[in-house]
Amino acid sequence: MAVLVAAFALPVQGEDLSPRGAIRGSISDSESRQALPGANVVLKGTRLGATANAMGTYEISGVPVGSYTAVFSYLGYETAVKTDVIVSSDRSCFVHAELKPSSVSIEGVVVTGGYFSRVDAQPLSAATFSAEEIRRQAGSAGDVSRVLFGLPSMAKINDSKNSLIVRGGSPIENGFYLDNIEIPNINHFPVQGSSDGPIGLLNVEFIRDVRFYSGGFSPVFGDRLSSVMELSFREGNRDRFQMQLDMSLQGVGAVAEGPANDGRGSWFLSARRSYLDLIFQFVDFRAPVPTYGDLQGKFVYDLAKRHKISVIGLLALDNVSQDRENALEHKNNLYQNYDMLNNTLGVNWQYLWGTIGYSNVSLSHTIMRSKGEFYETLSGQKLLDNRSDEQEVRFRNTNHIRINPSHAMDLGVEGKYLATTYTHKYAEYTDRLGNLTPPMTVEADIRSLKLGTFLRYGWEPLEGVTIAPGARVDYFAYNSHTHLSPRLSVSYDLDAVTSLTGSAGVFFQSSPLVLLAQKEAFRALRDPRAYHYVLGLSRLLTESTRLTVEIYDKEYRNCPMDPSQAELFVLDEAVDAGLFLNHEQLVDNGRAYTRGIEVMVQKKLAEEIYGVIAGSYFRSRYRDLNGAWRDRLYDNRLTVTVEGGYKPSKEWEFSMRWLFAGGAPYTPFDEDASTALFRGVYDRARVNEERLPHYHSLNLRVDRRFHFTTSTLIVYLSIWNVYGRKNVAQYSWNQLENTTRPEEMWGTFPVFGIEYEF
Repeated sequence: MAVLVAAFALPVQGEDLSPRGAIRGSISDSESRQALPGANVVLKGTRLGATANAMGTYEISGVPVGSYTAVFSYLGYETAVKTDVIVSSDRSCFVHAELKPSSVSIEGVVVTGGYFSRVDAQPLSAATFSAEEIRRQAGSAGDVSRVLFGLPSMAKINDSKNSLIVRGGSPIENGFYLDNIEIPNINHFPVQGSSDGPIGLLNVEFIRDVRFYSGGFSPVFGDRLSSVMELSFREGNRDRFQMQLDMSLQGVGAVAEGPANDGRGSWFLSARRSYLDLIFQFVDFRAPVPTYGDLQGKFVYDLAKRHKISVIGLLALDNVSQDRENALEHKNNLYQNYDMLNNTLGVNWQYLWGTIGYSNVSLSHTIMRSKGEFYETLSGQKLLDNRSDEQEVRFRNTNHIRINPSHAMDLGVEGKYLATTYTHKYAEYTDRLGNLTPPMTVEADIRSLKLGTFLRYGWEPLEGVTIAPGARVDYFAYNSHTHLSPRLSVSYDLDAVTSLTGSAGVFFQSSPLVLLAQKEAFRALRDPRAYHYVLGLSRLLTESTRLTVEIYDKEYRNCPMDPSQAELFVLDEAVDAGLFLNHEQLVDNGRAYTRGIEVMVQKKLAEEIYGVIAGSYFRSRYRDLNGAWRDRLYDNRLTVTVEGGYKPSKEWEFSMRWLFAGGAPYTPFDEDASTALFRGVYDRARVNEERLPHYHSLNLRVDRRFHFTTSTLIVYLSIWNVYGRKNVAQYSWNQLENTTRPEEMWGTFPVFGIEYEF
């Protein structure tokens, strides 16, 4: 009803009565997170600005609606620039800036930072995104994982999934942290033991910023081989109650936020539900449609000047159901009834020590509960009965200490208590290589503990030189393994606009518990590890345009392998088969590597145009148990991204994304064996030796904003795969037709969305 009212409202006429909003936020020291009273913020190209008060907060009121660039400055600190500051009618936009102390100490001089800032001496394997950059991305549908597809470190496998395949790794190798709280998976319909999934869970309206590390990351993060995504939720409005209604590909939902205790705290809450099943029921169209919904929120409260407590909650409910009759009608090999619950509730306490640093202490609880039955359509046989209850209680303490302008360190401890129950019944089946696999029943009740501690020391011995050695120690009681992971990163500024960075380190990760629980003997398996070597060059071409070049080498050791499937790589099984299957035997001598070069030119939104041109060339391979080196599933070799946008006015925005990826490896079927068995059997002699057709697609998007006196209506239309490229995800064996067929990705696909803010 609110959307209909807004659609018939008349925009306000006249300059004096034009719709306006406000920009509020805080400015703090990035090293201590202490407030910076007297710091300045100016909206570029205007005379509007403000000065932070004694609490470090500021307000710019009466700002005409539109998109702005905010420039933050303070004596002795590097200037910070925030693009995509969106001001809506009668609403407050919140922008927080952390200014980095400058190593150049000249009294009365404001040191220029710019649109790009280095992340804690992290090499170039780090990328940052704002909420608006995520929301507007063509082809992302507001999914933070799909936004990352434009990075050169990402492989490409399937439009229907948002799998993060980072530098030849697999989805099990990625970690996620939200406000210092670890989140096992940020997707609906998660693949057990993996970060894989088709639909993002997080509401982009709450995201303040995202930092993504695609390699060589700090010892502050552990138990991951490839990447870490660090997200932060913004705070709710501390001044007034606000609401937003929206409808998009992810579902229909509502967002509410407001103050707590007269502005001493704030809260926000979001609820969403998918709607395709309702439409299909209305038109009496019988097709298997997954249904899902989520609830998420955050509460923040200032206990005292230096103490802040925040509580976050994420709840996802997913269901997919299909009967045999429907599966026969749609010629599906399998059908299922699957219910999933994924919930994380956590609290974080931030304590500011004054001018020398700060601490974050978090305690959280996650429960992932699934109940699924999977059947073979041809025979009606139940292949898998999955009953899982996975719970984790996590404690995490991180501390940042600035000893002096040249010395700083991060240190902390973390612990995780696992309480997991598996009741899995695997039926006898023929595996992908034609082996008859006996039935297996897994009844496991696991209670175990993971502990970790870490230290990173940052040292600037000379101006423009940063050396950051560090290490972490991890212990897993389930298999009594203890690991020491040393790491080192170095940065050297060649001149004012050019820098060299490098890193090297050891990274460990426990094998998925759903695999380890299958046999008691699997406890003795060594944990997979990876060695990262990264070298990068960064150069500012203009104030808002940066060129980066990065070369990397990632070497894997101790990966699990199945002797009965000597040619296959178990860590890739979750994507290849859609889940981790049962194994009678596993060994831990698997090896792999990924080596490549990445080039990216990125232009931030300084005026009306923004964009990225990126490309990578890499090889990702593994050694099978016969000693032969084979390509991994995600070895696209060559990827190219061209994306960007144009904002001619405060009402209109146009954006595009074109992606290219070389054809991924696949294994052809043994036609005779597959025909005889009525199921796909790989040609054992040609595992991953054939190539899918090259992938490429063009996505376009247009946004239109309607500004009214006290509300804003945003309407957007995105067209995915504009020219209808028939990209092939894989070749599968259809058991009902007893022949092979290509599984094509999405054709031309329109995505329409509405957001109404009031």
